[in-house]
Amino acid sequence: MSDNQEARFLFDPYMDWVEGEGVPVVEGFGMDLLAVETKPWARMETNGAFVHLKGRGDFISIFIVDIPPGAKSSPQQHLYEEVIYVLSGHGSTTIETGDGAKHSFEWGPKSLFALPLNAKYQHFNASGQEPARLASTNDLCLVLNLFHNADFVFNNSVHFPDRQGKSNYFSGEGDFIPKKPGRHMWETNFIPDLAGFELQSWDKRGAGSSNMKFILADGTMHAHSSEMPVGTYKKAHRHGADFHVYSVTGSGYSLFWYEDDAGFERIDWKHGVVFAPPDGMYHQHYNTADQPSRYLAVALGSLRYPFTTAKMNVFAGVDVSVKDGGAQIEYEDQDSRVHEIYLAELARNGVSSHMGEYIDESIFKKKSA
Repeated sequence: MSDNQEARFLFDPYMDWVEGEGVPVVEGFGMDLLAVETKPWARMETNGAFVHLKGRGDFISIFIVDIPPGAKSSPQQHLYEEVIYVLSGHGSTTIETGDGAKHSFEWGPKSLFALPLNAKYQHFNASGQEPARLASTNDLCLVLNLFHNADFVFNNSVHFPDRQGKSNYFSGEGDFIPKKPGRHMWETNFIPDLAGFELQSWDKRGAGSSNMKFILADGTMHAHSSEMPVGTYKKAHRHGADFHVYSVTGSGYSLFWYEDDAGFERIDWKHGVVFAPPDGMYHQHYNTADQPSRYLAVALGSLRYPFTTAKMNVFAGVDVSVKDGGAQIEYEDQDSRVHEIYLAELARNGVSSHMGEYIDESIFKKKSA
């Protein structure tokens, strides 16, 4: 090193790469991805933006891929995983696996899919009038900070034949892997309509709750979908950072707080909104719509490949009460204010509560009288 060359330290290869891509970077606690401004992204030959949420942690972030009418992305191939949720538009994706086989599937709003690791792929917008907007939750920040070599990540010819899955996984079919409530899995590469996908009952997470964990392209990236019936909400819980939560159907809000906080932070959500609870912050989701509300959560560390001990503990104890060493607050132990807030929100929306089976609501009716 020459005398006038400054030693490099505290270097973040991912953020350096982001700066070099020249597209907007937006940050926040939560946001509506349908409203995020995008600009031309030379690498993808589409428009794009990067979304860095407060609770994203060290491992994942979101890319918005905004494909103009009648356009297509440039062919891509990379050594990071991505789980893609379709925010709007209709189109198709073509994937070429290491054996030279090509697989194409058509997607629309609320489709979900994953790209097999380092497979070649290209996205196409099927409409000549409307743009198509995709949200890619991915682990490039982990991979790039680990190898700090973009050429290694984007121009690597290694194949992963065990990661491409069965051929029918690209057509929307899959395999159900029964475990126990909250741990049932569906293995596939593509889910045509996440809003209509059949979930499995998981009462321990809340009133009438249902859920399914997804194994997508045999990845380390995790995804699951949960649903709350009309007039209900989930039990509060907490975990480490990086769970990115997308609203799929219905509408409502979520409250966030640390253990010693006097008040709550709040995010109102509908389709297009995403948030990521910060590390160790309690959060609770409330359906205020006149229809079931469903969401998608994406993180690094799957039920098959937890990646970290912390994520393994999350999956093992997500529905275990804090009284028993877990991370969940039972209804009878929650702050009474959360139910008061909820009843007021339902009244504003003209929706009846169906929480009476789980909570003595006569106390709250007396207060409001």
